[in-house]
Amino acid sequence: MYSDRKILPDVAAVLTGKRQGLVLSGGESWHCYNRPAMKSVPRILCIGGHDPSGGAGIQADIETVAALGGQALTLVTALTAQDTRNIAAVLPTPVDFFARQAEILLRDIRPDAIKIGLLGSARLIPVVRGLLDGFAGPVVLDPVLAAGGGFDLGEDDLAGLIREQLAPACTLLTPNRAEARRLTGLQDVEQAARRLLAAGTGAVLITAADEASGEQVENQLYTGAAGPRRFAWPRLAHQYHGSGCTLASACAANLALGQGMNEAVANAQRFTWQALNRATRPGAGQWLPSRIQ
Repeated sequence: MYSDRKILPDVAAVLTGKRQGLVLSGGESWHCYNRPAMKSVPRILCIGGHDPSGGAGIQADIETVAALGGQALTLVTALTAQDTRNIAAVLPTPVDFFARQAEILLRDIRPDAIKIGLLGSARLIPVVRGLLDGFAGPVVLDPVLAAGGGFDLGEDDLAGLIREQLAPACTLLTPNRAEARRLTGLQDVEQAARRLLAAGTGAVLITAADEASGEQVENQLYTGAAGPRRFAWPRLAHQYHGSGCTLASACAANLALGQGMNEAVANAQRFTWQALNRATRPGAGQWLPSRIQ
């Protein structure tokens, strides 16, 4: 069985840039992100949990990235027991095995962007942060703190650790209004976005479907000192499972394709709205986005 006692410190050292290479047990060495860029499609590294229903998590990431012309690479943070109604239990990936996933994958394939979703455990944050410190491309973080059915996913002050350790290394954060408040402790969402920008995040897209009551949903993109860019979308009739995963993955894919922030975010919202508009209800709970036509 794999153990973290010898491997994990070396992986962390490579990912944080403190060492250029890692000597493996067989004597060979590898270098992080130094392989030649020979590709025909952008590769997006998706870090998140497994959803058996297929509506959210890694499955949502894979479908979204593929639909937008990219290739999804995956690191699984947790297994979940869930359906379209709610999560019943979460089994985080052991830290040592998660680090091993990253080691094996990244010595072979270089991603063009990173998308982060469910972390599953605060214990994974140091390894994820080390990975980000060694990466120069766009990073999109969807701070998943609660399931649509209400199951709390923010144990061990996860929100505070995301804000302090991960957000400063991210190109874009995509919280809903409740998540923005929880990340910062501020009730005013614009102040919350400004707090995240001040912490070092490149841009913050605050989505509003979780609190919408009228005929439209207005999302807001904050990128600097100026006021936010506002995006208004017709409010759809149902409750959806995996909308946040879809949106964040679409943003990451679009950024990897070379789109600017405003264009990438606008196109990602359009893709997500269309996927929700085509959604189906295979179970007794929320509707699932139809990302692949």
